[in-house]
Amino acid sequence: MQSWFLYAVVAAILYGLHQVFTKMASERISDGLGGFVVEGSAALTILLYLGYLWLGKKWNQTSSSPGVFYSVLTGICVGAGTIVFFLLFQKGGPLSAVPMILAGGGAIMAVAGIAFFKEPPSWPRLLVIVLALIGLFLLRAPAGK
Repeated sequence: MQSWFLYAVVAAILYGLHQVFTKMASERISDGLGGFVVEGSAALTILLYLGYLWLGKKWNQTSSSPGVFYSVLTGICVGAGTIVFFLLFQKGGPLSAVPMILAGGGAIMAVAGIAFFKEPPSWPRLLVIVLALIGLFLLRAPAGK
């Protein structure tokens, strides 16, 4: 088993729960305020993690200008994406559509990995990209038809 696999499983569980809770919240809070609460609590969680590293004398954090720049871009994408998911759910979008939406994002990541990070293309990876895009396209069809 790859050394990163357990992290992948935990991340999948946490991001899955993220969308479940976003769906539940979207019925009870507006998109902007809900997004702010989500991102603020995320920042607090990370701050607690940094405090744990600092107080536990396990500090291993480094940075560079490009690292900060790309982290800011990531934050912008996460913040905007959170607002869009709130809007999607408030407009009646089903929770069951989220995996196909995220698969579309997965296709973007796979293409970027191959095109920009020189990850080797393979037929299974290319097939996953095509299937993810097909799944995203199929969301356009009304449910139950």
